[in-house]
Amino acid sequence: MTRLLIKNAQTIVTCNKHDEVLEHVNLLIENGVITYMGKKTPSADQQIDASHHIVYPGLINTHHHLYQTFTRNLPAVQNMELFDWLNALYKIWANLDQKVVYYSSITGLGELLKSGCTTAFDHHYVFPQGEETGLMEAQFQAASELGIRLHASRGSMSLSQKDGGLPPDSVVQNVDTILKDSERIVAKFHDPKPFSMRQVVLAPCSPFSVTSELMKETAKLARHLGVRLHTHLAETKDEEQFVLKNFGMRPLAYMESLGWTGNDVWYAHGIHFNHEELEFLAKTQTGVAHCPISNMKLSSGICQVAEMLKLGVPVGLGVDGSASNDASNLLEDLRVGFLLQRLNSSNQAPTGYDFLKMATNGSAKLLGRDDIGSLAVGKAGDLFMLDTRDLSLVGTLQDPKAVLGTVGFSGAVAYTVVNGQIVVKQGKLVNLDEEKFVADANQLQRQFIARSE
Repeated sequence: MTRLLIKNAQTIVTCNKHDEVLEHVNLLIENGVITYMGKKTPSADQQIDASHHIVYPGLINTHHHLYQTFTRNLPAVQNMELFDWLNALYKIWANLDQKVVYYSSITGLGELLKSGCTTAFDHHYVFPQGEETGLMEAQFQAASELGIRLHASRGSMSLSQKDGGLPPDSVVQNVDTILKDSERIVAKFHDPKPFSMRQVVLAPCSPFSVTSELMKETAKLARHLGVRLHTHLAETKDEEQFVLKNFGMRPLAYMESLGWTGNDVWYAHGIHFNHEELEFLAKTQTGVAHCPISNMKLSSGICQVAEMLKLGVPVGLGVDGSASNDASNLLEDLRVGFLLQRLNSSNQAPTGYDFLKMATNGSAKLLGRDDIGSLAVGKAGDLFMLDTRDLSLVGTLQDPKAVLGTVGFSGAVAYTVVNGQIVVKQGKLVNLDEEKFVADANQLQRQFIARSE
């Protein structure tokens, strides 16, 4: 049995159902699960002195594209909107291989851990010809080595440019191939048990890159296998016009016609919904992953988060692709999201603490998990810690629940703990030689970009 004690925490923001904030208490994690929170001091194999720290539940990222880490900050696409941006990048992504996916996954997941994220969902949907297998394996290998919980999707694209879609032929697959490999990946990696470290989601990319047949058959397969469903939806007006032109209905109505609504479904972005559609999302408990920084960078629009929360739509937080953010820092999205909603909705906007709850409780709900997202006895031992002696936190400590939204925290966190294991210590990844990895990754990234030149 492994026992980790978070000793004499200055403050614990639990994000539990009572929104409790505890002071000067101990938290014990045994075999990955929280077994005690209180004033007593249990024995432990390992302990962290938290007398100057704020302890938060681990953040949960509900939308990402880790492979895009190697196409960040490219000058040619910095001022493009979604469709042009995708068309420019597909020719680069067509050269993805297992090594690139592994290194880009280590990079993105490492950034997430250093910003307090303990569970990540990745939406991988690019399977170039000749690289149809091994990419998902590379992602789970990277997550296992770093010690982060990973929900990964067997994504897909089946509607190429010649058939009226957006992606080129080199990165699409036929329906039978996709469904067969989806079943293989679920059988190989999906662990539905409480406190699992890896799960699989089925996730066709978007209405403009997959066929109706693939969407329908994927929904049937996912429900047969007991896994969740995810796709991009209502991200841009271009997407809306594409769906209206090709299917004669709005994007959400199209999804409903394909069996793609319900409490086992969540969409990335969800910007361009009308009021009736928001009410339908709430009624069906179909969720939305809000990705504020990506939406701003690609000029996609502002998600109606205030209205969604008021109606009861499940909402979580995501960083989106590393090439449309261009970072993997959920703390940054938490603060930017708060500020964007303040700009858009004034005093009707969600509070800083609302955004923290969105990135913890809300995100856990989207992933279908009740074992993560808050700090309480019986919950997973997933948390991160900020050192209150950091200069950037001077004058902020009167409201630790809101500070991550209102003030933010831009550096690496002091500690990140996943499943009771310390994976970030004093701002550094415990399970990675960062200096060597960075040198190797930069060299590989340059070679990768050169392939498409």
